[in-house]
Amino acid sequence: MVAFVAACSGGGGGGTGGAPLAGGADQPIPDPTELQVFSVEELSAKVGCKPRIQVDAKDIRTGYCKTEHGEFFVNTFLSEQDKDVWMDRAPEYNPHLVGYRWTVLSKLEVLRALKGPLNGDLHLNDHRTKSPQPAQPAGY
Repeated sequence: MVAFVAACSGGGGGGTGGAPLAGGADQPIPDPTELQVFSVEELSAKVGCKPRIQVDAKDIRTGYCKTEHGEFFVNTFLSEQDKDVWMDRAPEYNPHLVGYRWTVLSKLEVLRALKGPLNGDLHLNDHRTKSPQPAQPAGY
């Protein structure tokens, strides 16, 4: 079985990395045929890295990178569905960046440095659970 090096999909944030937003009227969901698909090599090049390919399969590719910002893994997927299925099985305890058909896993400070150049959404916890919401006071 492939070692998991990234995790989680889910809703959109500021920089969707090409991923559709689940937004309202002011945020239309783009046509998937209009979204750019990046390879491990293309994503890595955006942050000055030549990746060392670790997994080269039909539905997933994984590359290891080390830059001045730190070490990280870049994963690309054949489809969004492949990404979501894979991420449902991935560890939920690591922060990660998510984009259209890609994920990046590393330490939080590294991901923060990569967020801008990669235009990804930063996910800090498990995509399978909703963030806790404060309870409404009684009588409201």
